[in-house]
Amino acid sequence: MTRPGKISLLLADVDGTLVTHDKILTERAQQAVKRLREAGIRFAITSGRPPKGMAMLIAPLAIDTPVAGFNGGLFVRPDLSIIEERTLPRDVAAQTVDLILARGLDVWVYSGNDWLIRDPKAPHVDREAWTVKFPPRIVKDFSGALDEVVKIVGISDDLELVKRCEADAQAALGDRATAARSQPYYLDVTHRDANKGFVAEYLSRTLGIPQAEIATIGDQPNDVLMFKRSGFSIAMGNASDDVKRQASATTDSYDDEGFAKAIERFILG
Repeated sequence: MTRPGKISLLLADVDGTLVTHDKILTERAQQAVKRLREAGIRFAITSGRPPKGMAMLIAPLAIDTPVAGFNGGLFVRPDLSIIEERTLPRDVAAQTVDLILARGLDVWVYSGNDWLIRDPKAPHVDREAWTVKFPPRIVKDFSGALDEVVKIVGISDDLELVKRCEADAQAALGDRATAARSQPYYLDVTHRDANKGFVAEYLSRTLGIPQAEIATIGDQPNDVLMFKRSGFSIAMGNASDDVKRQASATTDSYDDEGFAKAIERFILG
């Protein structure tokens, strides 16, 4: 395992990393972040969630850095006021919706503060609403809501289908958008600069911290981009072998205090 050099910022993914399978922020995780701050190390979060879907984490973790929602499609201050936003061009959004539906996945569209769905009984809708703490808006189709799209999600419990759709979307959209799985059952499509690698670059520039002094921690393929733009990266124990291979170190699972243990073992040492 590579040992970290100087660390001035820890950038963490949320689902599968910072919180447990049941979306719980443990007391040990909170204390670990508190100890980071006491050691002079800053802390930031990024997620495919909308920013207000991370609001419940800001106070317990005393977050004072920009919060990157939609994988970097929307940066907000800790009071949720918008710093900057990156939306998909309308033609790219329309092509993405058509591509995902044609492959048999369900589709969600995030536009402004709205989470738009077609079927309230579709897979993962109830759990997502419970996770982000606000309900979706039901529409017949998305044609009237594609001008200010921050994120489009393809959803299926056929995990191989989601993986194939990811590859198809990357090939079809090229450099016009970012397409990556945020969970095995979610394919996120965002603005081409809205990815976690960009989040690491943005925080480096905004906070005046060299990328070599940033540590990152995550569990999904879309976290690898921020691994590559940080000096030290940590994969969760629940990550795939492919994600683990691309990290500097591996911690325990999200249901075994892997996040807190990573801080204690690797960052604070």
